[in-house]
Amino acid sequence: MKSLKPILMATFALLAIILVPVSHANAQASKPGLFVNLTTDDTWSAAKAISFAHKKVLNQGHKPVAIWLNVRAVYLADKKRASHVHGLLKAKGISIQDMLTAFMKDGGQVIMCGLCSKAAGLTKEDYIDGVTMGSPKIVSEILFDPNVKTLSW
Repeated sequence: MKSLKPILMATFALLAIILVPVSHANAQASKPGLFVNLTTDDTWSAAKAISFAHKKVLNQGHKPVAIWLNVRAVYLADKKRASHVHGLLKAKGISIQDMLTAFMKDGGQVIMCGLCSKAAGLTKEDYIDGVTMGSPKIVSEILFDPNVKTLSW
């Protein structure tokens, strides 16, 4: 039995050396997600929120990343509505709809508030392709996920 003690200690030490870095790497690999609560149709603010969610969060490996368009923000994804943008985006000819489409193409989710859409007289058919019509279940699953942070814009 005494001869097994050094072998067991060496085995446990070896396991600790192997498993601690693996568990630490797994903890770092899972970056928290982001839920952006966007309530304005002001395109300057919206462009900042969408760009942040896309370029600084989604493209850095955070998952899930969702933008919830509610209140007046539902107008941002309306296909019929012109999208005036400011600054650098204006020079590049990029619209808010272009930004939302690119965000979704890269794996982001755009969720429309159903009641806000109804109040604005908009339906899923009015929106750019790829948006999800929201429901309490869809929003709650992301919003109340303990690994998701919330940011309002």
